[in-house]
Amino acid sequence: MPKIKTNRAAAKRFKKTGTGKFVFSKSHASHILTKKTTKRKRGLRQSQIIDKTNMKALKLLLPNG
Repeated sequence: MPKIKTNRAAAKRFKKTGTGKFVFSKSHASHILTKKTTKRKRGLRQSQIIDKTNMKALKLLLPNG
């Protein structure tokens, strides 16, 4: 039986927590920050947890966590 390959693009974007959920960082926080409000930039700093509708697809992309 061949090994199951991890999707490397997904592995760079998502990290598994201790409880088995996946966290990710929000986009649009790296450049052109002068036109974005302080409130918006502060919100972009927070990491988010994947909702359960995308969990099944992400588990296929990251079979080994």
